[in-house]
Amino acid sequence: MALFTEQPSERTGEPRRRGGVKGWAILGVALVAGIALGVVPSPYVIEEPGPVYNTLGTAPNADDVETPLISIPDETVYPTEGNLDLLTVSVFGNRETRPSWLAVATAWLDPSQAVIPVDQVFPDDVTTEQRDSQNQAAMVNSQQDAIAAALTHLDYDYPTTVSVVSLPDGSPAEGLLQDGDIITAVDGTAVGNISELRAALQIAGIDAPVAVDVLRDGTPQTIEVTPIENAGSVVLGINVTTTYQFPFTVELELDRVGGPSAGMMFALGIIDKLTPDSLQGGAHVAGTGTIDQAGDVGPIGGIQQKLYGARDAGAEWFLAPADNCDEVTGHVPDGLTVFSVKTLDEAITALDAVRTGADTSGLPSCPSK
Repeated sequence: MALFTEQPSERTGEPRRRGGVKGWAILGVALVAGIALGVVPSPYVIEEPGPVYNTLGTAPNADDVETPLISIPDETVYPTEGNLDLLTVSVFGNRETRPSWLAVATAWLDPSQAVIPVDQVFPDDVTTEQRDSQNQAAMVNSQQDAIAAALTHLDYDYPTTVSVVSLPDGSPAEGLLQDGDIITAVDGTAVGNISELRAALQIAGIDAPVAVDVLRDGTPQTIEVTPIENAGSVVLGINVTTTYQFPFTVELELDRVGGPSAGMMFALGIIDKLTPDSLQGGAHVAGTGTIDQAGDVGPIGGIQQKLYGARDAGAEWFLAPADNCDEVTGHVPDGLTVFSVKTLDEAITALDAVRTGADTSGLPSCPSK
């Protein structure tokens, strides 16, 4: 009996030994796979909430000295209270240094982060330095548009000019218009800003050449160009910029941040400083959106990350471009109320409701679900 009981014990001992070896092998493979996931670069980058800046407050400048984001040295400015936060998005990774698969997997599970193909953020024909330069130029232009929108809202008069900065390949204006031309009229309709240029071209249509009045090196000229249709709009096939001659200096200080998405919040901050009453009554409001001289608010990227950035900064109210509402709905963090705005006037209406404690349920909004 003793021998009989010992023999099965010896036979069952062998599979256990092989199972132990197999288990260690699986563990080793898993360990190697885990190390690989933590080291092997993915074809993605990760967007996450970036720094938040109160346009009514200060931020470090290039020399790390706290400086007001908005300064208006030659005009009377009024005390402000609360926050009108502009929001940023940080990108983790680039073409040269991409996040690991482990980091990507973690980001996929985090609603405040977004996983995006690296080619979408960093095209292979654009270097990181070029991208940063383009974003910085977009920020500078958006700041000028923000000043223009604010002063237009406050009924200041100031001259503007629309200038040609470049012509894309295949442009119908190639060989006719050139860099530096200042556009003054289209078919006899005066043009003082980009909105007026667009409106004049819509009236002219695409069936025949239009007379484009320009100043070239200070000399008036009239040049005929046949517009084309692009994405439903009538265009001359030119890239233009607006130059403003403001009645006083408005200095906007925000280093190491690029892109045009701070335009609306800068405009609101300027208005708040130039008017006696606090726009939002001391509340903590955040927002995002491009702006043009006419006060039209445009869509931006990374809005879901900005929603979480606003929540984490303590904001209770959020101003979102109406054209971003489809990305907002279903992604609003708890405790944040989102207004949908198409114009600067609509944003100010929402802030006035916040300031006075009025019922905000009737205002345009991006539903939370």
